[in-house]
Amino acid sequence: MHLARLLAVLVTLLALSFPGLAASDSYIPAIDYLRLAPDDQRTPEQALNADGWQTLNEKTPNFGYSRDQVWLQFPITRPENTSLLEIAYPHLDHIRFYLLRDGEVHLRYQTGDRRVFADRPVGHPHFLFPFQLEPGHDYRILLNVATEGAMQIPLKLWNNRSFFEQTSVESQGHALYYGILITAICFNLFVFLALRESIYLYYVLSTLGYLILIGTLNGITYQFLWPNLPAVQSNAMVLSIPLALLFTLLFSRAFLKLQDCSPRLNHLMLITIALNAALALATVVIDYGVAIRLTVALAIPSCLLLAIVGPLQWARGNPQAVYYTLAWGAVTIGSAITAANKYGLIPTGFISVYGMQLGSALQAILLSLALAIRIYHERQEKVLAQEAELKALEARRNAELRLMDQALHHPLTGLPNRSHYELRLNELIRGQPGKEFGVVIIHLNNLYSVTKTLGHRNTDRILELASKHYNAVAKDVPGAIALEHTNNRTFFMANLDPQTFAFVVDADQSLSVPRIVLRSIEDIRYPVDFLGMQVPLNPQLGVAFYPTHGTDANTLIRRAVIAEGSDRARDRGIAYYKPSRDSYSADRLTLVSDLRHAINNHELILYLQPKLCLRSRMIVGFEALIRWPGREQPIRPDEIIAVAEQTGLIKPLTRWVLQEALEMRGRLLEIGWDAGIAVNISPNNLREPDFAVFVQRLMQSYQAHAGAITFEVTETSMMQDPTNSLKALNALHSAGIPLSIDDFGSGYSSLSYIKQLPAGEIKIDRSLVTDLSEREQDRVIVRTTIDMCHSLGYTVVAEGVEDEQTLALLDEMGCDLVQGYFLSRPLPFEELTGWLERFNRQPLRSRISAS
Repeated sequence: MHLARLLAVLVTLLALSFPGLAASDSYIPAIDYLRLAPDDQRTPEQALNADGWQTLNEKTPNFGYSRDQVWLQFPITRPENTSLLEIAYPHLDHIRFYLLRDGEVHLRYQTGDRRVFADRPVGHPHFLFPFQLEPGHDYRILLNVATEGAMQIPLKLWNNRSFFEQTSVESQGHALYYGILITAICFNLFVFLALRESIYLYYVLSTLGYLILIGTLNGITYQFLWPNLPAVQSNAMVLSIPLALLFTLLFSRAFLKLQDCSPRLNHLMLITIALNAALALATVVIDYGVAIRLTVALAIPSCLLLAIVGPLQWARGNPQAVYYTLAWGAVTIGSAITAANKYGLIPTGFISVYGMQLGSALQAILLSLALAIRIYHERQEKVLAQEAELKALEARRNAELRLMDQALHHPLTGLPNRSHYELRLNELIRGQPGKEFGVVIIHLNNLYSVTKTLGHRNTDRILELASKHYNAVAKDVPGAIALEHTNNRTFFMANLDPQTFAFVVDADQSLSVPRIVLRSIEDIRYPVDFLGMQVPLNPQLGVAFYPTHGTDANTLIRRAVIAEGSDRARDRGIAYYKPSRDSYSADRLTLVSDLRHAINNHELILYLQPKLCLRSRMIVGFEALIRWPGREQPIRPDEIIAVAEQTGLIKPLTRWVLQEALEMRGRLLEIGWDAGIAVNISPNNLREPDFAVFVQRLMQSYQAHAGAITFEVTETSMMQDPTNSLKALNALHSAGIPLSIDDFGSGYSSLSYIKQLPAGEIKIDRSLVTDLSEREQDRVIVRTTIDMCHSLGYTVVAEGVEDEQTLALLDEMGCDLVQGYFLSRPLPFEELTGWLERFNRQPLRSRISAS
């Protein structure tokens, strides 16, 4: 469709450009010619009388590139309608015009393109010679022509009015042609300025070269650009041809991308470019006649190369080669016809005269169309490339988001991981520095056992179910703070490692409703339902508070983990961080070193607290309690024991306590007190394989104290390892060591297990004794416990007696022994001896009051 429209335009251009189709008042006369040497100087009369005149067989004189001067003569056969001679080739150097009337010179003109444009009889690109004829005379025209270029003299006789009417139509055709080229130049120049791609500049320069070339051939440039510079006009054509071909070759090489797809053609193209560049420089210095011959000689193979390269690339599948082949085929054919006409190989006619114009117009249109299509395709390619880049960026962004999601979430449960939890916690701390937050850690103590029983795959599934359950429970905890919101769900729980979960609460809200929090804790401790099985994970919780226990996420998490691993967490399922129980602090590390030094250097002291027999009102025993005097910062006894248990110092510490207790009992015997001493034994001691052997050997060294040293073991400590604890206690019993169950009623051991222990004494925990006088429930529990223990054959000791009313109630309930601050605080040995002397000298009531 586009090609048909282009052809229609060119046909219109052809019709407008052909001056003979609409001219009825013009004709080409019968011409005789005479060729003479260039230096032959003859007058018009001498030329007319010379021998050698010949009749021209062609309509238009065309002698090719010849240095001879030519004389032409012809009659005016239509004098009544003839008033103008036109020579339609503006590149003749010298023209002398003679109008002969009745054989005499009646009118003469002298012009040519070696003379300024103003010397022409008529200001027109062609050579025009006007004249007036009178009736009754015989008129002939004699011309003398000399030129260094092509000797072609396309002449025609015209009626003056008809010529200019026809010229007006022809000028419109030329204007259309120049408009096409100028439009193509401006459009592609604009594209070049916008895109800065050299191919568009090559095309602009190439088309501009053809525009100047055609304008020079038609004489337009001489008339409008340099009318007073005939030397420029002479060189314009010989220079414009190689320059036009030079930029055309550069454009073609870039347009077809020969450097990438055809190295051989690219090499040949570079050679041709170099030749045309060299010729363009040479035309400035060499003779015009030689230059024009060389220019035409090089233009023909250059155009053939431009015509051949297109089909070759078309055959190789280059889509741009289609437009290129059509475009350069047209301009090559037109240029070849024009060049052949210059050489005199073909006669002068419309095609030979306007072939280059028609071809270059078609070339300009096709290549402009091709470049426009190229712009469209490049834009499409850029759009597609941008879309692809955007898709790649989106894919990369999604990949980065996935990596970030993976980096911030646990791969199995999908919950936020440790990094995410720490980021969120630090964000809360920075955003609300004055608010108190609770960091809650949940550790699954039974997970390894589950894995060994059910395997890793089932454990993974259980963890997935547990994570959903824990997240749902955490959501309902008062003051629970969301860690992350997604489109599908909200995460309150984080998964720090396979066995550890965590969440954050607003401490003020949570602590205000303790019962709801305890109910949530029970929900967390509930077994996970998996394939019909109730799988216990035995979770333990540890809590640390901001800012009391730390001001950054790392510290808070660490301290919540410490709380979770404490005995209190094992006993009760949850524990709050206490600095005094933190054996992993820097102070505790120093404390460990100091404690080891104190054990080795006997810096510790045993205090004794008396036990009163309510039946005899006599002091029948003592409890040995450890003290560490001489420190700048006092250390509580339970803290000393905790540090020793956590660091392995409990073994040497217990051995020192046993030896010291035996030494003290020896001293008591010396002052007349035959009473037993009770020593607290850690569950860690019961797990020592050589502990029973050590005790047996020690007691053999102190045989006088056999049966007088009682080991007190807490109820809860034995439940940590019931089997090994029972085995160790039986071994101690066999060695003659009495056993007392301490803190009875504070734990969760069963009577069936206690019945298996070789114990003879039960110590009721102080938590049941302290409020005995005020709480009826405690009195019921204590009375029942005393009766039950007596039924089982145990001696019952009540510790924590702080007042006389509590003492009276225990006496009434039948309790065997009591100890507490009402009787006496723990005392060092020197003070204890004075207290015992005072106790023996006074009645019981006054004794106790005095103490």
